[in-house]
Amino acid sequence: MDSGQVPEGYKQTEVGVIPNDWELSDIESVSLVPTQNGLFFEPKRKGKGIPLINVSDMYSSAPIQIENLDLFDANISEVKTFQAVSGDLFFTRSSVVPTGIAYCNIFLNEEVKAVFDSHLIRVRPNTNLVDSSFLYLNCIFSYARKFLISSAKTAIMTTIDQKAINGCPVLLPPRHEQTAIANAVSDIDTLITSLEKLIAKKRAIKTATMQQLLTGKKRLPEFERHPNGELKGYKQSELGGIPEDWILPKLGDFCTLINGRGFKPHEWESEGLPIIRIQNLNGSEEFNYYSGHYDPKIFVEPNQLLFAWSGSRGTSFGPHIWRGGNALLNYHTWKLVVDHSKVDENFFYHALKALTKQIEDSAHGASALVHTQKGEMEQFYVPLPPTRKEQTAISEALSDIDHTLSLLEYRLAKTQQLKQGMMQELLTGRTRLI
Repeated sequence: MDSGQVPEGYKQTEVGVIPNDWELSDIESVSLVPTQNGLFFEPKRKGKGIPLINVSDMYSSAPIQIENLDLFDANISEVKTFQAVSGDLFFTRSSVVPTGIAYCNIFLNEEVKAVFDSHLIRVRPNTNLVDSSFLYLNCIFSYARKFLISSAKTAIMTTIDQKAINGCPVLLPPRHEQTAIANAVSDIDTLITSLEKLIAKKRAIKTATMQQLLTGKKRLPEFERHPNGELKGYKQSELGGIPEDWILPKLGDFCTLINGRGFKPHEWESEGLPIIRIQNLNGSEEFNYYSGHYDPKIFVEPNQLLFAWSGSRGTSFGPHIWRGGNALLNYHTWKLVVDHSKVDENFFYHALKALTKQIEDSAHGASALVHTQKGEMEQFYVPLPPTRKEQTAISEALSDIDHTLSLLEYRLAKTQQLKQGMMQELLTGRTRLI
């Protein structure tokens, strides 16, 4: 194929090389009824009636989930004209960015009626010709997306009409093969969904465990009793009840905050030490470098605890452990130097993670982008177990949960990659199911 030669058993088409027994068609040819825009949404009719598929519902899950839909008081005529039936495909008619145009989703519910909004275009497949789930996979695949994006019109918004949707290419294997392909992808989707639910459950467990262990509401068994076997009690503090043997220092009592340097663009180089910027804390591997003189205070070693004091709420803002090599710290991030005689650094990292929401809530700036100040940060109270041994035990318990989460997230990412590769093979006919 790479040399331009068509392998035996395949043929060349406008969308590439496909098996001889496949056909190249389009949405109009495999539709049971003409494509159609939905009904006009009136906010005053919202809140009762029949479920309504809106643009926002297209992005929340695939297939479209009936339980997530708002209700709309559609009349009998509207229900008859704009009813969604199981197997219908929907496309968004407009998008702020060209790549988002004609976003496709599928409705698979035979038990509940629904209608759809005017900002959507409905396609009802002729199931004698095409499996609905297979057609959905076709419409989210690369050759269909490329066609739809190129067929859109861009002014203030990017828009698309029924004619363009109708012309979207559809590769048609034999009908039984379509179903087999759709089922194979559905199986891996089921695995992905189960992994996502398991990860969500583990994250909820982690949040609850952090809340319990880092406030002392729950003690690890080896630390919950006095030497005489009596259960340890609690005392009142500025943060409410904490274990009687815990202390409550302010963050500035045991941690020094060192701000990075504001490197100017003209100082950026192609070699030297990498400069850690906010985007590098979020996984970006694109670095600027610096080989000149610098204050040793901004030198960062592997596994250094950092805190982004300016950034996006819920993402970059907050604590990070530097996983790269030796580097220099840019402005907007503190290097946290901890008094190890008082605090286990790993414990402090988990404590900061639990404290971040409170810091965000008191920070300055817009709703999405916030920043805090050194003097404010130093005033936050941090509950501390009295011994490094208990701090370490708590951090190890939380790190075990993090490790389990990392393994599940890695497995999810690999499964999602597998799905993409699987679709690339099956939807082009490069690999045929037995």
